[in-house]
Amino acid sequence: MRYSIEKVTTLIGARRYGHHEGNVRWLLTDSRSLCFPEETLFFALKTQRNDGHRYIDDLYRRGVRMFVVEQVPEHQEIRYPDADFLRVPSPLAALQRLAERHRDEFDIPIIGITGSNGKTMVKEWLYQLLLPSQKIVRSPRSYNSQIGVPLSVWLLNEQTEVGIFEAGISQPGEMYALRDIIQPTIGVLTSLGAAHQENFRSMEEKCMEKLELMHDTDAMVYCSDNDIVSRCIRRMQYKGEMIAWSQCDENVAFFVKEIVNKAPNTRITYIYQEEENSYTIPFIDEASIENSITCAAVALHLGVTPAQLAERMPRLEPVAMRLEVKQGQHGCILINDSYNSDINSLDIALDFMQRRMTQSSFVTSHDVIKDPSLCVILSDIFQTGTSAETLYAQVSDLCVKRGINKFIGIGPEVTAQADRIQIADKQFFADVNHFLASKTFSDLRNELILLKGSRPFGFDRITEQLEQKVHETILEVNLNAVVENLNYYRSFLKPETKMVCMIKADAYGAGAVEIAKTLQDHRVDYLAVAVADEGVTLRKAGITANIMIMNPEMTAFKTMFDYDLEPEVYSFRLMDALIKAARKEGITGWPVHIKLDTGMHRLGFDPINDIDEVIDRLRHQNAIIPRSVFSHFVGSDSDDFDAFSARQFELFEQGSQKLQAAFSHKILRHMDNSAGIEHFPERQMDMCRLGLGLYGVDPCDNRMLHTVSTLKTTILQLRHVPAGETVGYSRKGKIERDSVIAAIPIGYADGLNRHLGNRHGYCLVHGQKAEYVGNICMDVAMIDVTDIPCQEGDQVEVFGEHLPVTVLSDAIDTIPYEVLTAVSNRVKRVYFQD
Repeated sequence: MRYSIEKVTTLIGARRYGHHEGNVRWLLTDSRSLCFPEETLFFALKTQRNDGHRYIDDLYRRGVRMFVVEQVPEHQEIRYPDADFLRVPSPLAALQRLAERHRDEFDIPIIGITGSNGKTMVKEWLYQLLLPSQKIVRSPRSYNSQIGVPLSVWLLNEQTEVGIFEAGISQPGEMYALRDIIQPTIGVLTSLGAAHQENFRSMEEKCMEKLELMHDTDAMVYCSDNDIVSRCIRRMQYKGEMIAWSQCDENVAFFVKEIVNKAPNTRITYIYQEEENSYTIPFIDEASIENSITCAAVALHLGVTPAQLAERMPRLEPVAMRLEVKQGQHGCILINDSYNSDINSLDIALDFMQRRMTQSSFVTSHDVIKDPSLCVILSDIFQTGTSAETLYAQVSDLCVKRGINKFIGIGPEVTAQADRIQIADKQFFADVNHFLASKTFSDLRNELILLKGSRPFGFDRITEQLEQKVHETILEVNLNAVVENLNYYRSFLKPETKMVCMIKADAYGAGAVEIAKTLQDHRVDYLAVAVADEGVTLRKAGITANIMIMNPEMTAFKTMFDYDLEPEVYSFRLMDALIKAARKEGITGWPVHIKLDTGMHRLGFDPINDIDEVIDRLRHQNAIIPRSVFSHFVGSDSDDFDAFSARQFELFEQGSQKLQAAFSHKILRHMDNSAGIEHFPERQMDMCRLGLGLYGVDPCDNRMLHTVSTLKTTILQLRHVPAGETVGYSRKGKIERDSVIAAIPIGYADGLNRHLGNRHGYCLVHGQKAEYVGNICMDVAMIDVTDIPCQEGDQVEVFGEHLPVTVLSDAIDTIPYEVLTAVSNRVKRVYFQD
């Protein structure tokens, strides 16, 4: 749908500067995601750390002509003669107001989903259950925030028959705005958990906040077995139809009579409207069972018959809530989004693809690929409510705007619309079989490939063929968790405090390039690595952020100059050698970071005895210039060292202030690390360094924040071993009862510590503990699965979301850093984001 700029002005109550004709189809809050500038309305949002007004000049240069602002730029009629500026007190409130007025245009069922867990799964499963008979708009991925919800609701169009939107909150008072934007007719509460509990005084307060979404709904679906939820619903005096489900109370609207697990399926028998029926889902985990029950109650309320439900439930697919980045064959990189295929998710995936692409190159595990081709492999898109001609013209526009070089269409509908795809290098195939047998497939080389396929087309077969065949052990890296951890620590900082993110040791084993791209996207001030070669890898991958070298080698000075890397300086010998090398290259004013030793006694200048000499040498040359001065806390993770930390900080204050006084330019001061950011927020100064906390471990108490890395493998073989036998080298694994032993393809060469063997540690199989039996070998380990129903090929979690890395580090009396950085390079990294 399009709105004239005049109508938008009225809807959001803005004062308009400029009087040009224009229609608004696209809303933009992130300048990096611009695609169709001529019909884009940019909202210049202000946050603690950024201001959208900074990007007006760049967006105008790129073709945007409509802006919602808090302040109109000076001399706008001269600087931006063709632009319209809509001035409002709050661009965020205006964005929400516009979405709210857009929502008013639709008299259709709108499902609003909230809860601590399961929102996205319930949304996607409802989409799968309702899609065969209705045209649906749903939140893209996890767009459930104060910004994401209005952008989601904006997607409603003339063909929409049902809307499904998530609403997520993190603190009191947030749900009111989301409720007014979504205006749900059916409210769904999935679960109540600990997420964001730190911002609420009690679980009841959080539950009442979530229930605000249901206030004016016609019906509400929830589980009445949760006492807190039931109590809060009674308090809110809900006026609509309560569709409660329960496994205990036969008097509720949806009574779950029986749940029978028989791997890999679960059968749920229920009573709804006094009629007993059942359905089967292809999952056995508790979360999937509960989410399916919620979906069943909603679907039945919307008119899906029990027979249709029984037919559709077994076809539920695992929810792909993430874009996966995988290493492909022949120098290709795969972005796998083959579980979602609609025009909105295509736009998001293309945006992700474009951001992952640099102007000149990208890096595979072995090589730097120059000028790679951007390739999209797309299937027919079903159930859009738009004519095929219009739909594939839109697809073409998106691809052209995102710089796609090659288009491969699979399916009869996209093939019939080949003329609509305005890309010179395009090929079309009836189905996946014809594509896999073609020269087009075999000729794919050095390409960044986006896979977008509707479920019936079986794009998983394309992924299998294109994916590099490597070790069955993988490290999954959650890029969203990286951002969540970054924002967690940013919440302790003043808006002006800068952040250095440590990505040395290949980003603590997670893969420095992808982590760096994510951090650069979120505008961290500095990246820090150990040695120059790590910095070179980042530069070759297109990273332009400032990079600090924490352990510079004297043989690498030329490399640092060539790749714009800023070294730490910790000794006079290093300083003199660096100055000499810079002078030889004709360099002046090269930024360096002065390290002071306040008690670690590892590296650094003495802040009392050396600082005068440091200042004298720096002032009597112009090759290098101090950009920052810093030190390390010895024990910021423990109250036991508070007195020593205070003495360290006092020494640093003396040395750093003396250094600053000797120079007219600003020298950044930093001492807080991950633990210090939490423990000593008053000592954050100009900048802080985030290390272990970025990767999901709170160093103060070893609790997990948001898990970034999950190490997984599979069961290679199952073997029945009688009591009295042994397993593994040196007969260390003594079997005391008849047992089932599984071999898994991970060993100490992959980073699995040998000290975990002989039942000193365990992994998880279907969520159950499986101890390591016998000595861990170089490439294989054996685990005891005697009491765990499993089969060859089943997944094993070594550490991750359900088995924190701290459990392993505690078991072998070490620190999480060692476990994370030990994961070897032969373990494939798979990156994903919601």
